[in-house]
Amino acid sequence: MKSRSTLALAVSLALLVSPAQAGGATGRQEGMLDINGAQIHYVSVGTGTPLLLLHGYPLSGELFARNRDALANAGYRVITIDHRGYGMSTAPAGDPGSLETYAKDALAVMDSLNVPKAIIGGMSMGGPITFEMYREAPERFMGMILIDTLANPAGIVEQNIWKGMAQKATMYGPQSLAPELLKDMLTGQTRMNRPGDAKVLTQIVSQASVAGDVAGAMVLANRPDSVPTLKTIRVPTLILEGLEDTVYPPEFSMKMQQNISGSKLVIIPGAAHAAIYEKAAAMNTAIINWARTVR
Repeated sequence: MKSRSTLALAVSLALLVSPAQAGGATGRQEGMLDINGAQIHYVSVGTGTPLLLLHGYPLSGELFARNRDALANAGYRVITIDHRGYGMSTAPAGDPGSLETYAKDALAVMDSLNVPKAIIGGMSMGGPITFEMYREAPERFMGMILIDTLANPAGIVEQNIWKGMAQKATMYGPQSLAPELLKDMLTGQTRMNRPGDAKVLTQIVSQASVAGDVAGAMVLANRPDSVPTLKTIRVPTLILEGLEDTVYPPEFSMKMQQNISGSKLVIIPGAAHAAIYEKAAAMNTAIINWARTVR
């Protein structure tokens, strides 16, 4: 759990940030919410149709830093959160995180921000969280966005990869996970030609708590089979996939598209697992073009 002084500083900075200091985005809000015993950091940009984006493991809402303003300028209220234990969010020692808790946290953030319904999207680990939210409260969804994720449960090999991540974070700290993950988050071309991207993602990974890293890894290792959930989805759904994603390759997105009635699949060339950050402009265009059809 992060120290009380660190939390106090984070809250003070968040509440003091003005729209101009935050980059001039219209209707920007940022702060901490007391949610289910945790302190959840959120950013809200824009004043239009609510669009809630959930980050993957072991990242934070800053994964969407290149998406917020573009989507807000297109008429959406873009809300990002840091799951408990990640970014600026904290969690009580007795509840560092679980799939059910992450989903309940996100729904409670919507309640706190007076958002009855939203287009809800999840990247990677955010996908299983989105499915859990839909099982819990389908009436809260105007639409769904699935970003470099999958509905399948983890197989034996993948389970052990995530358990290894938890062990490494425990032994060497959250920052030790960055080299393991960046080779899959960004394409080799991006890592070579845009080292700043790797630096930013490394900083985001390093912000997580050890307890958060362990909890998230266990969520990924033990996630339920959400394939049966796909056929129950009755809201417009956009599936976004990086062509060079080696964590959850395009075949998984194609399977989801086949099982979600009326869903749309967009595959982004030259993008790996963190396509929403690596190829943000192409992702923003795909989201905006699709979201205009959501009623």
